[in-house]
Amino acid sequence: MKRRTLGSSGIEVGPLALGGNVFGWTADEATSFRVLDAFVAAGQNLIDTADVYSRWAPGNGGGESETIIGRWLKQSGQRANVVIATKVGMVMGPGEKGLSRAYILRAVERSLNRLQVDTIDLYQSHQDDEATPQEETLGAFGELVAKGKVRAIGASNFTAERLATALCISKESKLPGYVCLQPGYNLYDRAGYESGVEMLCLREALAVIPYYSLGAGFLTGKYRSAADLAKGPRGAKVKNYLNDRGFRILAALDQVAARYQTTPGKVAIAWLLARPSITAPIASATSVEQLQDLIDATRLTLDADAVKSLNEASA
Repeated sequence: MKRRTLGSSGIEVGPLALGGNVFGWTADEATSFRVLDAFVAAGQNLIDTADVYSRWAPGNGGGESETIIGRWLKQSGQRANVVIATKVGMVMGPGEKGLSRAYILRAVERSLNRLQVDTIDLYQSHQDDEATPQEETLGAFGELVAKGKVRAIGASNFTAERLATALCISKESKLPGYVCLQPGYNLYDRAGYESGVEMLCLREALAVIPYYSLGAGFLTGKYRSAADLAKGPRGAKVKNYLNDRGFRILAALDQVAARYQTTPGKVAIAWLLARPSITAPIASATSVEQLQDLIDATRLTLDADAVKSLNEASA
């Protein structure tokens, strides 16, 4: 398997990032361990989570995903074989949010403890914080890198303008710079990324690890009518895709999948991997069977005609 580099960090990753958002939510600890074991056994290594995962689930307070990953790391002995990416900035409680120096320094210790690691490989700003000067945020990250608590930093959900400003500040102030971007991007949700930050990422040689790679499951073909929305916990989000354009995309996915004797979901991942700016799509799995489909997708290479038909259907 050909590894890809996370920007200028020197960190090499496989072509698929395992999303940790389901750990402690729709995947219990035992299931999560099985998925993590299978992921590493398949030669993959990038595991993406966040401190806020999965705070939204009833009875949770945040940190559940990191805690499960930490227990798995301790039990499996796989720390040296994986790249751990987590995020900071979203609401964890009253006054516990943002990208101020004080909050980052508190939050990183909690993430390190939950993950049971000495160093986070990729620490990401989960969302922009316009109330905090970017110099302060990048300075805090610089402290963590200098102390060996973080290897590299990334940004998620940043606009092109704010990301460009951050990169300039890093260069001018000799602070660590963001080496990757994590945007929401898939075959349906294209405009925000393609019209905004994609060219910046290519120009600055930033890695891109998009989330919602399968459109909350819509691009697998699981949801084809309003009656299907009850099939999963993300039905409310999927409802937004049930329109003429969405159905046109599904039809194109079905057509390409039939030609390659595969599934729409695998084609959707392969379409992302065919785009030069994409490093490793993030996708989650609640079973080893689901994970195997994702891994299979990284071995599917679409020809120019297939990519063209998908681009036209989703334009």
